[in-house]
This record gives sequence, C-alpha cells and structure tokens, in this order.
Amino acid sequence: MNKTIAFRHMELADIERILEIETQSFTTPWSKEAFNNELTNNKFAFYTVIEVDNQVVGYCGSWVIIDEVHITNIAILPDYRGMKLGEALLCKVMDSVREIGAKTMTLEVRVSNTIAQSLYKKLGFQEGAIRKNYYTDNIEDALVMWVNL
Repeated sequence: MNKTIAFRHMELADIERILEIETQSFTTPWSKEAFNNELTNNKFAFYTVIEVDNQVVGYCGSWVIIDEVHITNIAILPDYRGMKLGEALLCKVMDSVREIGAKTMTLEVRVSNTIAQSLYKKLGFQEGAIRKNYYTDNIEDALVMWVNL
C-alpha cells in the first residue's frame, strides 16, 4: 500500500502533535511554550513538518540567519523510523533553505547517535568540533556537523 508523503510549514495547530513526537524522541523534550515562541516570536525560525497520509509524523526546526542555517531539532515518530522519512525531511529542508539563499547548514548530534551521524554524512555533512557536556540530561558530548549547501 502506497502512503502519501507531504511537507509543509509547521503551524501553531501542529504543536500538540509535535509535543507527542518530542516526548517519544528526546529525553529532554522542548515545551509547548518553546514551540509557540519559535513560531510566533522568532524571526529566524524555519519549521517544516512531514505528513504521512495527512498525519504529522515528524518535523525539522531550524534557524535561518542571513545565509547560515542551524538545525535546532529533527525527529520522526518511532513507528515511522527506518522508512527514510528523516532523510526525505532533511533533504526537503536543505532544498527549501537553499532556495532562499542559505549557503551552509550546521547541527549538533549526540556522539552516541551513530544512526543520525550516518544519515548526515550521506547528505554531505562533515564532522566539525566537539561540544563537551552539551546534553544536559546525561552530560554527553555533541558532535558539530556542517555542510555547504
């Protein structure tokens, strides 16, 4: 059975669903207030959702500052992982920000998250610095990765 996949900008009405994705994906999920602030007050915010059969199953948040993009978070519901939806979502975001003039993109990823690192490398990201003790839940280091768009 074929599934319909679509992308669109995140809306305030999506926040409750995004919070479900957050709590199933991260040990320290962002709050409703944080997402509300991103969508209403942050002029740099660029948030995209991915839908499967009209249901939001993932999202990617980023900040676009002049010609640089910083991925703040990206997540897919656990039941939809392994279907290349994260790759499709990140490719869509990369294409979208390239269209508005972005030249580079960066992100942080847990040093233990080799699955995500493999995806990023597949899409052209290179390893940069290590941010020591970056993650507050377990004081894990983050690997900074970047790509020229």
